[in-house]
Amino acid sequence: MQINEPQAITLPLPRTAIFIVATVARSAESLARVRDWCDDFAAVVRSVGTRMPQAGLSCICGFGADIWPQLFGQPMPKQLHPFRSVGSGERVAVSTPGDLLLHIRSDDMGLSFELAAQLMEKLGSAVTVVDEVHGFRYFDRRAMIGFVDGSENPQGRAAADFTLIGDEDADFSGGSYVIVQKYLHDMAGWNALTVEQQERIIGRKKMSNIELDADVKPSCSHSSLTTLEENGEEVKILRDNMPFGKPGMGEFGTYFIGYARSPAPMEQMLENMFVGRPAGNYDRLLDYSRPVTGSLFFVPSATLMASLSSRSGNQSRQ
Repeated sequence: MQINEPQAITLPLPRTAIFIVATVARSAESLARVRDWCDDFAAVVRSVGTRMPQAGLSCICGFGADIWPQLFGQPMPKQLHPFRSVGSGERVAVSTPGDLLLHIRSDDMGLSFELAAQLMEKLGSAVTVVDEVHGFRYFDRRAMIGFVDGSENPQGRAAADFTLIGDEDADFSGGSYVIVQKYLHDMAGWNALTVEQQERIIGRKKMSNIELDADVKPSCSHSSLTTLEENGEEVKILRDNMPFGKPGMGEFGTYFIGYARSPAPMEQMLENMFVGRPAGNYDRLLDYSRPVTGSLFFVPSATLMASLSSRSGNQSRQ
């Protein structure tokens, strides 16, 4: 089957990103405004991008399970549901509100900022922003904790295969699922560890980024618990994580954003991290990092996105 044109999910990691999560007001006027905004979305991105073509501006838009039927009716993407909290006690992947996700990317923060301003102005009072993070590339794509992030991202055709929905949900082909989590790090505690201790927690060498040998890599390492296999083949997701922070306020974090053609692999990774594989063998990185947000969204194909303004809430699509 022919897959619809996707949004810009598989582009290379940029130098800057803005992540905006918002809720949508449930009034008929607000819902209509968001639908109309979908019709303008691609044109606004193109228009702002022409100011600095070399910066590679793009924006990915996703919608949550609670708002989809009210905005666009039925059917819904088959695997779209509210983000499920995982874990207990001190280790919990929290679930927080989110109807709309904007993932803005470019190599120039001024350009990213301008696009965010334009898109939010058009949405106006129809939405309420519940979280906004401005991320940046840190040296050679390292996370705030000093290790290279996204090392196992699929490349080329594999990136599309792992992230884009196909004939398993034909109405939504070319779409994707995305989970976002905002992690805050205990940098004082992390920096008190030796490099060797940090490497055992991550499962990789800090400077070279080489994965530790299987006979020395702990089963509770981040690398071990986020590696999934199905029928002998590794199942991958596409991470576009970005560091963020406010050094003067002691805030240091990583904005996790993962794309996949199904939320199941990402949910399994979170189960492994927060509960353990087996239970109790949890990701030791969580002793120094905690998520304060968590949401799941469906990213329509660019083809579908352009037609969403013609939909109406709680009505079957023809």
